[in-house]
Formats: sequence, C-alpha cells, structure tokens
Amino acid sequence: MGSQGGFGQSKEFLDLIKSIGEARSKAEEDRIVLHEIETLKRRIIEPDIPKRKMKEYIIRLVYIEMLGHDAAFGYIHAVKMTHDDSLLLKRTGYLAVTLFLNEDHDLIILIVNTIQKDLKSDNFLVVCAALNAVCRLINEETIPAVLPQVVELLGHSKEAVRKKAVMALHRFYQRSPSSVSHLVSNFRKRLCDNDPGVMGATLCPLFDLVSVDVSSYKDLVVSFVSILKQVAERRLPKAYDYHQMPAPFIQIKLLKILALLGNGDKQASGQMYTVVGDIMRKADTTSNIGNAILYECICCVSSIFPNTKLLEAAADAISKFLKSDSHNLKYMGIDALGRLIKISPDIAEQHQLAVIDCLEDPDDTLKRKTFELLYKMTKSSNVEVIVDRMIEYMININDNHYKTDIASRCVELAEQFAPSNHWFIQTMNKVFEHAGDLVNIKVAHNLMRLIAEGFGEDDDTADSQLRSSAVDSYLRIIGEPKLPSAFLQVICWVLGEYGTADGKYSASYITGKLCDVAEAHSTDDTVKAYAVTALMKIYSLEIAAGRQVDMLPECQSLIEDLCASSSTDLQQRAYELQAIIRLDAQALENILPLDASCEDIEVDKGLSFLNSYVQQSLENGAQPYIPESARSGVLNMSNLRSHDQQETSGHALRFEAYELPKPTMPTSRPATIMPSTELVPVPEPSYTREIHQTPAVPSISHSGSAELKLRLDGVQKKWGKPTYSSPVQSTSNSDFQKTVNGAAQPDATGSTKQKARDVSHDIKKQEVEIPSEKQRLAASLFGGVSRSEKRQTAAGNRGAPKANSGATESPHMTKVATSSEPSTVKTAPVQPPPDLLDFGESTATSDAPSTDPFKQLEGLVDVTQDGSAANSGSVATKASDFMSLYSERPGNVPSNLIDPSIDVNMSSGLLNASNNFDHGAGVVAQSPQSANKGPNLKDALQKDALVRQMGVTPTNQNPNLFRDLLG
Repeated sequence: MGSQGGFGQSKEFLDLIKSIGEARSKAEEDRIVLHEIETLKRRIIEPDIPKRKMKEYIIRLVYIEMLGHDAAFGYIHAVKMTHDDSLLLKRTGYLAVTLFLNEDHDLIILIVNTIQKDLKSDNFLVVCAALNAVCRLINEETIPAVLPQVVELLGHSKEAVRKKAVMALHRFYQRSPSSVSHLVSNFRKRLCDNDPGVMGATLCPLFDLVSVDVSSYKDLVVSFVSILKQVAERRLPKAYDYHQMPAPFIQIKLLKILALLGNGDKQASGQMYTVVGDIMRKADTTSNIGNAILYECICCVSSIFPNTKLLEAAADAISKFLKSDSHNLKYMGIDALGRLIKISPDIAEQHQLAVIDCLEDPDDTLKRKTFELLYKMTKSSNVEVIVDRMIEYMININDNHYKTDIASRCVELAEQFAPSNHWFIQTMNKVFEHAGDLVNIKVAHNLMRLIAEGFGEDDDTADSQLRSSAVDSYLRIIGEPKLPSAFLQVICWVLGEYGTADGKYSASYITGKLCDVAEAHSTDDTVKAYAVTALMKIYSLEIAAGRQVDMLPECQSLIEDLCASSSTDLQQRAYELQAIIRLDAQALENILPLDASCEDIEVDKGLSFLNSYVQQSLENGAQPYIPESARSGVLNMSNLRSHDQQETSGHALRFEAYELPKPTMPTSRPATIMPSTELVPVPEPSYTREIHQTPAVPSISHSGSAELKLRLDGVQKKWGKPTYSSPVQSTSNSDFQKTVNGAAQPDATGSTKQKARDVSHDIKKQEVEIPSEKQRLAASLFGGVSRSEKRQTAAGNRGAPKANSGATESPHMTKVATSSEPSTVKTAPVQPPPDLLDFGESTATSDAPSTDPFKQLEGLVDVTQDGSAANSGSVATKASDFMSLYSERPGNVPSNLIDPSIDVNMSSGLLNASNNFDHGAGVVAQSPQSANKGPNLKDALQKDALVRQMGVTPTNQNPNLFRDLLG
C-alpha cells in the first residue's frame, strides 16, 4: 500500500487524486480511473483485508462513482461495512451505501435488519447514522419495518436524534402519506420542543401539511406568530444567527406558512400584521439574507388579507430593490411588483421609469422577467406600447422556445385589447412574419375565425372594414420571400373568402396572386391546397354573381399540373375546381354560399335520408342490419383483419409473460361428453355464408379413431401460438398430420390449409382481444396485405384452389349447397364450432394451425375406413361431440378442390395405400340427405386392435403387413 500520506490515507490514494487532477483530457482521466477500477477489483476480493484498508477501498469506490464510473462490484462490500461494530467503519459504510444505492435497489433488503438494530443502539451517533440512511434508502415497502423505532426516537434525550427522527418522519410522509397519516399529531407536539433545531425541523413537514389542508391548521396561527415574534426579538441562542440575522431560515419558513394560513382569512391575517410589519422595519438590507427575509415579507403581504400600511411598506421595499445596482435585487423587485399589482394595480405606475430601465437592461433574464410583469399590467391604454416592445424583443432573440412564448402572448394581448382593426391586422402580420413557423397553428385558426366572425358586436361595417384591411395588408406582403406556411394559409383563406367582397380588387388579380403563391411554394402541399380552394371560392362567387369567368393561363396550367399530382388531396381539389366552374349560378349558391364559413353545419348522424332506401331493400329480401353489440358470432371483415394482425404479430418475438392455464370450458358446450363410438353432427355456426359448390364427387374420408387419447381440453399451450390451443379443440384428431409411419406427407392443396384455419377463429376472437391501437401498430410495423383481404381475391397463390372449386364466399348470405337437396342449417343462440364432418360442403377458411406433437400422435393411429362406412354412422343428436371437431383432414378434400398446379410428391408407400383404398374399398359419392357422416368407429376399433397386435401402425383399412413393416 505504500507509506501513509496526509489525512490518514495511503500515498497511493493521494497519488490517484493528484493524477486525476493533473489529467489534460477526459480520455486520460478515464484511462486512470479504469486502471484504478481494475486494481480495486483484484484487491477488494482478497481474503483477510484489514479494516483500515477496506475503509480506504470503499472511499476510493465513492471517488470513482463521483467521477461518473460504475463501481457496482463494490456495493456489497459497502453493505457489509454497515454491519461492523466500529463506529468509524459503520458511518463510512452508511455514507457509501447512501451514495451508491437508491431506494429501489436490490441490496436495500440486506441493510434493513442492520438499520433496525442500530436504531436501538445506546450510542446516539450510531442512531444518527442509521436515521440518515433511513431518510435516503427506506422505500414505501420497508417503511413499516422501521416506523415504530423512528416514532419512539421522537422522545430521545438527545436533540440531534429527535431532529433526525422528525426529518425521517417527514421523508416517510413524502414517500407514502398514508403510512404516517395517524402520526401527524407528533409534528404538532414537536413544534413546542425545547430545542430550536427540533422546532425548525418540524416547520418543514408542517408546511407540506398546511399546503394540502389549510383549514385543519388554522388553530396554529397563534403558535406560529408567537414563534416568529420570539425569533425576531432574538430570543434564540446566538448559534442560530446568520450574518447577524436571528435564525433567518426559520423566519422565512414561518412567513411561508403564515402566507398560506392568512390567504383570504381576515381574522387570521389580523394576527400577523404586527409581527410582519416589525420584521420589515428591522430587516437589514445590506446583506443578502436580510433582503431575502424582506422579499418573503412582501410575498406574505401580497398573499394575506390586504392591509394598507403593509402594502405601502412593501412598495417602499420594492422601490429600493428596483433602484439597486444589483441585477439580483432588480429581478427580485420585478417579481415582487408582479405580485403586488394583483392587489393594487396603481403601485406599478409609481415605478414606471424603473420598469423601463429594467426593460432596456442588457441582462436577458431581467428583461424576460420585466416582460412578464408588463404582460400582467397590460390595459387598453398601454397595449400598443407593450406589444410593440415584445415584438421588437422577439425579433432580436434566438431562443425559439421563448420566442414562441412571446408570440403567443402578443397574440393574446392583441385579441383582448386591440384599439383598432388596422392595428390588430398589422400586429398579427408582424407576429407571423417574424415568429415564422414557431407560431402555433391554433393561432392561425383563431385569426381566421376572428376575421370571419368579426368582433361580435353586430357591427357589419366594422367587420367589413376589418376584412378589407386584412385583404389590403395581405396583398402587400404576399410577394415577400420566406413567409411561414401558417401565415400563407391565413393569407390564402382570407383572399378566397373576402378578396373580391368589397369590389376593390378584380377576380383575375386575386387569382393571379394565388397562383403565384402556389407556384412559389411548390413543395408545400398544404399551402397549395389552400390556394386551390381559394381559387374555387373566387370562381364560384363570380359565377353566382352572373359574371363571366376567364381563367388565367397560369391558373389553367396550375390546375392541370395538380390533376396529375402525387397528392390525392390536391388531385381531388383540382378536379372539384374543374367541375364547379362548369355549374350554373343556382347550383353554386347552394354549394358555396357567400360568407358562410361561420355557419354551423348540421350533421345527420342517423342518416335518416336513407330510410326509404333501407325499407325498400328490406321488402326486397335484404338482410336487416345487425348492431355491433349483437354481432358477436358474425364473421366480418374487421374480425378477419384483426385475426390477420394477430397472426402477423405472432411471427415476431414475444416478450409478454406466460399466461396461466384457462381450464374453463365455453358455456355453450354440453357438460358431458358423448360416447366416443357415436358420431354426432355439430350444429351449424350462427353466422351464415353462401357457398356455390359443384355436384358431389367421390371423396376420400379419413375418420378419427375412438381409442383412448390424451385429454387436452383446458390446457394452455406455452410454446406455440396461443390461439391454436383453445380449450374447445382438445381430445380428438385435429387435421390429418402429415406423417404416416414416419414418412412426411405434403399438403394436397393450399385451400385445405385455409379450410383448417377458420375453424377456431371465433374461439380465438373470444380468447384474445387485442386493442385497436395495437392492431394498427402491428400493421404499421409488419405491413403487407392482410390475409382477410387475400381470401376475397379471386386470383393469387392462396386463392387458386378456391377459384378452381368454383366456390365464392359472402359473409352476409346464407350457406347453400348446390346438391340435389339443400342441407339444413341449424342456428344456435351461442355460436358453436362449425360442422367439420360435412365433407360435401366447403367450410369457412381460417389460419393453418401450428404443428402439435399430440395431434401428430393422433394422426399416426387413425384407421381409414371404406366408403360404405360413411353412411353407417349412429343416429344424429343435437349434442356436440369432441371427436367430430377433428375428423376433417387434408385427405378429406374433394378432388375438385385440388389445384392441379400444385406438385404433390408423395412417397410410394403412401401412394400404394391410397390405391388400395380406392380399388379395394370403392368410392361412395356424398349424399346430401345423409345425416350421419364418417365411418363406424366400433368396427374401426376392432380392426385397428387386431392390426396393432402385429406391431404395425396401418396406413389404410386393408393393411399390408410386409409393406408397412418394411416401409
């Protein structure tokens, strides 16, 4: 470690401080600190380090943290040092911990027990160190652990402990007011403590309490006034004096509290007048602390019930501040004057010259404070001077934030106290011209509304003069370069509305100016849009007045260019202009009436004008409108779009926490499960759909077996997409998994994937409700055409199979099968899953489910039955069967639904199995009258059990044991 240096530290530590102080650059300093960090990392983990060395290491860590580097590797050692019995080491540990950690740090829990023990220590220095740590580290959760000990310390024999205990309770109140709400009375008691330090510490929490609830502490006015009087009469020990002022900080805090208690209360204020007046007379204006007390007295006088003598004394004090050579005192005088003019506006007139001197002072901070004062004292008589000075100051400053503030204040004062219309227009022009785009766009809208509405005094002449003045001024400055966009919008709007209203300017002249504006600002689509709309208004007014409209060549060229613009808004405006100029006068009077910009537009939200059309459509057999609240089971495009966004967002990384399992089953399902040997048709879904289908064709039917299988209902999947593990789709074969005896089988057609997707859509919609904001966000992030739109297109890769089948979908029409007899449609009050056993009809498409290992196992044990078993099912009942939900597989797709363009490459074993099925069992056409669909599961179980005794998983009904064994 080297020899000892000064202050009991090692020479190595002093050399470190010296080298950092002599560093010539930040990079050199960082290099020194990083080297020190590496050294400390090695030494601090050495065994049997002497306590003196560990103390120095902790101090060096504090120094590293102060320089902005991370010393987290040593935090735990600082926490350990707080457990030491040595007072010096314990205080060093507490100091380091309060600097290293915040209230939410994970290591806080390790020192709570130490703090509890130290709060009960007999050594008051240890108790004080623990209270210091309490104020810095205890959070809302750990307050109850130390609160009883802190309350007990309020009665400690040492005044330093009582003072720190009050400060700790104040900190608890700031962190969690409810945790110490029952202990507020302790602050009242400590206000009468014999030690002035404890009493002064109590003023801080009482000020916070009074700020929240003034009425509950009105009874303490006498006590506060008595304490303030004793302090002012120097009855406190000399140790509390500062620059010969008796306890100035206690005086300031008491004046703040009295200002709150006396606000609007004449009786309470009457008890304060004497002591406040005495303090103002005795204040020492030669020192900063004396001026601070005097300023606080002025603030108190401006807050309590007004008193003439005190207001005069405050005005004299303000005069001294303003006449001072110190900018700080002038600033304080301007701020105090701004408080007093709220009570007595005449006081400001006594200090006009002093205020003007501050306005011309080179100190920018003082000048801004003076403008705030002028803003408060503006009247109709002085508005011109004040606003002109503000605009002049705004032109000369570069601070955009403050320039925006000055501009908004100028606009506000001009609207309230404008002496004339001409001055108002000129002032607004200056503000827009010099503030530029920093002016809020609302200011431009307010200006347009003000010009349109006038001054609201029903004086049409004054309003006409205002508009004429605006037109004149805007025509003069419209050609100036670098005009802000908001100002150009105002100019175009005013010229379009009132450019030709008084007949002073011709339409051709105004339109020429507007075309010049549009051409000069070709990159600003908003300005061009305003210009085109203004042209439309002028031409319509000319046609309505019966005058001939001659469009200037530059205007024609502009409109032609805008018709081919990349902006659809500009295109629409240009085409509307071309259409409007071809209309007659009567039509234009109705479309664009004269000076109707301020008229209220009545909007028929109920669209009552469509009632006759709706009634006629209903009589012709149209479906009635279903309110959004009642269409929970209707599959509409918004649901598809929402579902597609869920699908798209599911491909990205997911950071949300896992959800708990949802074992509850939908209420629409029966409580008991039907026997697995009986197939029951599922009722049709509540939504309706029209599907045009070709006549029934031979199809291959793969049914589910009735063997014992895993019960997956109510199990929440964790690793797949959450919507594919719904509690309804559980205990049966899902889709025909593409593995048979280990051989992969590709999809037969793209449409079969889509058919397998829509099955769980409505269930998914009920499980996961994504807010519309997240949906829009997902669409903007991942982009692309939604799958719900792709399903509607007749062409495309995914739509090809459906197009070949000749089936079209319409979510608003009923489902019709083009067979010999229409199939019956059952409508349930609560939407059940669709009938997946109806192989003769196309079903709704949905997103393809993800691969499920359990369903792959189910697919491996399926037995393919002959076609004759398709009509030998058990009697249909209305109850739903879980087995029927998963009996549809890609193999069930009719041959007319298979896209010939899709290349299906199957293994030879699978092809042979298919051939055996076709030739051996025969193909039975689908009958629309068959109520029971699928094979007889009882026969299937018997045959399957016989084959499995041989150790073979069959590929069809007539298994070839050698081929199945050898693959």
